[in-house]
Amino acid sequence: MHLVLATDDTGGPEIFASLQGEGPSAGTPVAFVRLSRCNLACTWCDTAYTWRFEGDNRPHRDGIAYDRKANQVTLSPEETAARIAALGQNRLVITGGEPMLQAGALAAMLEHLDARASPRAGGDLPDGSSRMCGSAPFVEIETNGTVAPPPRLDIRVDQYNVSPKLAHSGNAADLALIPERLDAYAADSRAFFKFVVSSPEDVAEVLDLQRRYRFRPGHVFLMAEGTDSAMQRARQAWLAQLCLEHGFRISDRLHIHLYGDKRGT
Repeated sequence: MHLVLATDDTGGPEIFASLQGEGPSAGTPVAFVRLSRCNLACTWCDTAYTWRFEGDNRPHRDGIAYDRKANQVTLSPEETAARIAALGQNRLVITGGEPMLQAGALAAMLEHLDARASPRAGGDLPDGSSRMCGSAPFVEIETNGTVAPPPRLDIRVDQYNVSPKLAHSGNAADLALIPERLDAYAADSRAFFKFVVSSPEDVAEVLDLQRRYRFRPGHVFLMAEGTDSAMQRARQAWLAQLCLEHGFRISDRLHIHLYGDKRGT
């Protein structure tokens, strides 16, 4: 059993330390691991190199087909855990692509992180949650919310960052918005919802989903679509007011402002 990871600009696995740029943990130092492959195809996806390989004709606005061999690398769960542990962070963000497509290997990787942990007393995480110093990291998984996590993985996840895809993503609703999965995440106190918004009209769709699934207050973020600071700021000008009107939280894309639209950031 192996994990299929995306590659960074050197061709190595995209495992790195940075600040979380989005959602409830924005600004927090974390270790990132980016997996390859996705079951959806967002036309504006900023990590299309994880899924739009040569021969894949799913639409994307850039129209780029990536070479699979140059953009995928395979590691064992044990080696992946060792590289994450070497970064020395007490929070881990697993992203993609869609991580749930590799749930079994992910669970094995997190078990290896648990096995590497030492039982030394320590302080709290930046968000105030308790964690033993030297223990396995606090684990966030970024998911599109379409695939159920198996119990072996679910018990090792501390936070789900669920990003359901709206109509403007180009995905059919019967593929992207699966009622039983949204019901399950809406009932899970670990789950936060982050909706990518391109226009004010997209917020009406979020409101419909909010009414149907009754997402927890304070657990819904709206984030402007865009891969440069200028577009982020322009869209946040009207998005901020809509968040005020409807009680949603706004998510910036901090990494875009700090580093630009680059791999490994």
